Amino acid sequence: MGYCGEGAPEKAKLMALLEVHNLTKYFGGLKANEDISFSIKKEELVGLIGPNGAGKTTLFNCIAGLYPVSSGKIIFSGHDITALKDYEVARLGLARTFQVYVASGDMTVVENIMVGCFMRTRSRSQAKTRAEQIMKDFKLHDLSDYILSELPVASQKQVAIAAAVGTDPKMLLLDEVAAGLNPSEIEDIMATIQHIHYNMEITVMLIEHVMELVMKISDRVIVLDSGQKIADGNPETIARDPNVVKAYLGERYVHEHAGELT
Repeated sequence: MGYCGEGAPEKAKLMALLEVHNLTKYFGGLKANEDISFSIKKEELVGLIGPNGAGKTTLFNCIAGLYPVSSGKIIFSGHDITALKDYEVARLGLARTFQVYVASGDMTVVENIMVGCFMRTRSRSQAKTRAEQIMKDFKLHDLSDYILSELPVASQKQVAIAAAVGTDPKMLLLDEVAAGLNPSEIEDIMATIQHIHYNMEITVMLIEHVMELVMKISDRVIVLDSGQKIADGNPETIARDPNVVKAYLGERYVHEHAGELT
């Protein structure tokens, strides 16, 4: 169904693509996420930060259908996905990457990306054609026939993102894609995320500890601490929030980046 009237596409961008309402997740007696609520608009790029153990990856796993929630509701693209399995969530257009991508390490780069493409087609030839186009977009075509596990970590992370894009998502959840990379590789992964966001018009939410990346490219930043949301705002506001500085960033970060926050 097409949009009607002037400004309708812009209005659609203002609508929430993902809504999380009062999400709580227990593991036995441990409360990993507590009463978390937020929404993300279409084509927004949102960072998710916080100290280790804050509940960030658990939140991603709940949203993606890997973990059942203990209470709360998750709405994606107008669908209640709270009780759906991960593959059902993926079919609706919500894809997720992981901190370590090892599931298909004995396959070639093109085969890994084809796995994602099979979400939308059963045809091997169509999946390969789509994978080859994605490799071209991501500048991975020269690595097509390499075994994934033989590649450097930075290239493996690029392939993991490409495979997720192969599912033709409306939204990507990226889990620490810059972890373990050097400054040059971080710049490359940042360019990839921006390409996905701006050129492919995919909504992005990313967990990241590399503040130079998340603060530079995010429209908004959500902060978790001890399983609770303690802040939600633009990067400049978040970097000055006393609760965030105390729980995670530290005074050193604020002093080192004072010129960028004015």
